[in-house]
Amino acid sequence: MTIPFEERERSIPGIVIDLLNQFTLLLRQESQLARTELSENLNRAMMGAVLAGAAAVLLIPALVILLLAAVYALESTGLAPYWSALAIGGGVLIIGLILLMVGMSRLKAKNLVPRKTVTQLQEDAALARRQVNGEERTDNGFQRAA
Repeated sequence: MTIPFEERERSIPGIVIDLLNQFTLLLRQESQLARTELSENLNRAMMGAVLAGAAAVLLIPALVILLLAAVYALESTGLAPYWSALAIGGGVLIIGLILLMVGMSRLKAKNLVPRKTVTQLQEDAALARRQVNGEERTDNGFQRAA
């Protein structure tokens, strides 16, 4: 493979300066991508929290009324009122705890990590390693020495 004439004339300091400029530009672009992705993830999480809060305001009174109806239904079968309330309350408590655990697992910080940016940085590092080692990727996916 022949090197074009204009690239043969470049000095080593010129190449190093060009490399540093390109590296700086890459870091700026990657940090901008990370900020954008993090902002999108936080906006999505905030919208989810607002919707969940609005749903709670509407669902709590409805749930109380439905639970009272379930207690009255059990009571009408001949069960004592306190046993009816205990059975319905205990069942709802278990369901609520399960929902709480699932919800808390989805709010972990790892879900807010900018995964696209991390993947892109890993790909950039692999490309830089290949270029430093004098390898280039061909169309069929195999590597060959430059």
